[in-house]
Amino acid sequence: MKKNIDIESWPRKAQYKLFKQMDYPHFNICANVDITEMYSYIKTKEISFFRAMIFLTSKTANKITEFKYRMEDDKVVQYDSIHPSFTFLTQPEVFSFCHADYTDDFQCFLESVEEQIEQLNGKVDVKDEPNRNDRVFITSMPWVSFTSVTHPINLSPSDSIPRIAWGKYFEENGKLKLPVSVQVNHALMDGLHVGKYFSLLQDILDNPGANF
Repeated sequence: MKKNIDIESWPRKAQYKLFKQMDYPHFNICANVDITEMYSYIKTKEISFFRAMIFLTSKTANKITEFKYRMEDDKVVQYDSIHPSFTFLTQPEVFSFCHADYTDDFQCFLESVEEQIEQLNGKVDVKDEPNRNDRVFITSMPWVSFTSVTHPINLSPSDSIPRIAWGKYFEENGKLKLPVSVQVNHALMDGLHVGKYFSLLQDILDNPGANF
């Protein structure tokens, strides 16, 4: 489900019109988050790190209104929920797009993810789902602790789906840190909202027992 945003009465009307006309309206923020508590929890519970991160990054995005805004034609809409579309290696060194339905219930979410992964076993599928803007694109690069990331996007029409990525975790001062990248369309949100995303994600990572 989605609803239209009244742009004329929208507090971000001026910012929307400013950035909407730009050739490249996206911006990307990368930061390290502390995964010490989360990592310890999932190891005890024997939960896959990859699947845990898909769930937690999706959960965070669903809690922030701006991450559910999309530009469709000349309108701005807000979806009730957004669902992860993530990359997954289905053949040696070849990835596919995997789509799952988000739910706050981790076990139900995990079942959805496993079902989709099983269907793609050994196959390669990089097709976009038609008319599915209620997505958040997620990927991981566990081979490198990156400090910046650039994602490919469509510019005409301008893509408005957020992109989230994480890299290789590392130890720093006795803590486990994970580089996370968030790329969004500036017409729909500002650095303040991405800052909210990182703050909420960190709170979720610090309290894994309450979020799985």
